[in-house]
Amino acid sequence: MNRKWITITSIIAIALGAYIFSVSGGNGERIETEDVKQLVQDYSTRQVTAENASITSEQLIVTESDDNQLTYELPEDEFFVSIAPYVNNTHPCAIHSLTGCQGEMVEEEFDVYIEDTEGNVIVDETLTSLSNGFIDLWLPRDKNYQVTIEHDDRVVESELSTFENDNTCVTTMQLTEKKRA
Repeated sequence: MNRKWITITSIIAIALGAYIFSVSGGNGERIETEDVKQLVQDYSTRQVTAENASITSEQLIVTESDDNQLTYELPEDEFFVSIAPYVNNTHPCAIHSLTGCQGEMVEEEFDVYIEDTEGNVIVDETLTSLSNGFIDLWLPRDKNYQVTIEHDDRVVESELSTFENDNTCVTTMQLTEKKRA
């Protein structure tokens, strides 16, 4: 009888350990959508730190100080993009570094309007850039968008897409003075 309980307990412990490893972001494992989105936000707001955390169109890749690398799959139906509107200074970037990219306009309010090619409004809000100068967004995947961002008397209009291998770091949206009518 004792041998049977030891065997059952061992199997349960192994299964529980495997489950905890997969939920905690073992290499390439999927964690719940809300959990990975929260983890991305935590790195963006620097609530959680790592040697490096970058985000591709498909994965969040975290390198810890001991060079251990964790990979988290992103939601199948949502695409992460981080936009750094600027007036004077920017940097070239394609893959957003949650722990390294720095935009010019820190903690500024922007009127953000995003519409898909069918005319559906996806975002129509006043958003505040983070301490890294970026505006983080989760948009539906596999679509093209028209983006308008306004700040004070400046505006930028641009196109953006959310297909596999598209950029997650957008540093090309330069705000210019609005044209007077």
